[in-house]
Amino acid sequence: MSDTTCHMSISLDGFVAGPEQSLENGLGKRGIELHGWHIGDPRATDADATATDWLMRPRGAYVMGRNMYGPIRGEWSGDWNGWWGAEPPYHAPVFVLAHYAHDPIEMEGGTTFHFVTEGFDAAYAQAVDVAAGRGVDIAGGASTVRQALAAGVIDELTLDIAPVLLGSGERLFDGVDSFDFEPVEVLHSPLSTHVRYRRRGAE
Repeated sequence: MSDTTCHMSISLDGFVAGPEQSLENGLGKRGIELHGWHIGDPRATDADATATDWLMRPRGAYVMGRNMYGPIRGEWSGDWNGWWGAEPPYHAPVFVLAHYAHDPIEMEGGTTFHFVTEGFDAAYAQAVDVAAGRGVDIAGGASTVRQALAAGVIDELTLDIAPVLLGSGERLFDGVDSFDFEPVEVLHSPLSTHVRYRRRGAE
């Protein structure tokens, strides 16, 4: 079985995105404040660099929600192909949860977005299959991570806890009844406390 990871930046009050997500505010209003540790804030330290290495380590496949893929809701329209430009950072197949079918979109650098309408379990099974033991990452957003937690498939969960209060938005743990993880490594900087958890019983 592939080792499955998830790495999310989160506010002190539990939000991974701010309210009113849009093309102009892909992370919602003020959501970008959760990510200074890896997007060029001059206060970033070696701890943040290490956490960035955790975030960017190569994986064999990814699963993400449609809201993370882009701002379009409802039926597909236009030629949107993600937030990341011509060469997304994944360099592997990405399985996007969607309610509406869409042909795969092949990008530069080895990333292909596949759109799965049969739900999380189907997307995860496809990701495990193509990853071929190289690991799967649950890339977000909040709803997709909650589904992965409910399915019990995450082996390693990393939370980058920013000293920020967002007040509203997309809360990560709404409806999650238990937390079956224990911390195995903690790093900190002025921008974030990085906590790497492993699922109890996972190797």
